[in-house]
Amino acid sequence: MTDLTELEPLWDEAGFATFLEGLATDDAPRLFAVAVEYGHRHDGYIAAYGMAFPCHAEIVSREGDFRARLQEPESALSYFAEGDGTSARLVWLTGTPKVATDVTI
Repeated sequence: MTDLTELEPLWDEAGFATFLEGLATDDAPRLFAVAVEYGHRHDGYIAAYGMAFPCHAEIVSREGDFRARLQEPESALSYFAEGDGTSARLVWLTGTPKVATDVTI
């Protein structure tokens, strides 16, 4: 077996960073929120956030006290539909999140 630490790098640092950014972008999950609506567009709040992967979805409540792995994002709605004039809906998030610069560990 080849010791990978002895191989010459295929990229310079900037090129490798660009390669990794491309992988991360191409494989990134779609982000969504679960909104709870009171009445018919009377009021609402965001109950949870989630990530939709090709084969499953993950959700976390805003309070952090509930997590679930689901087959599809729409399955999250049943956890947050409270009844009595409330309903739950998915809100797909777009754009680039504002996060700190990259960190190497």
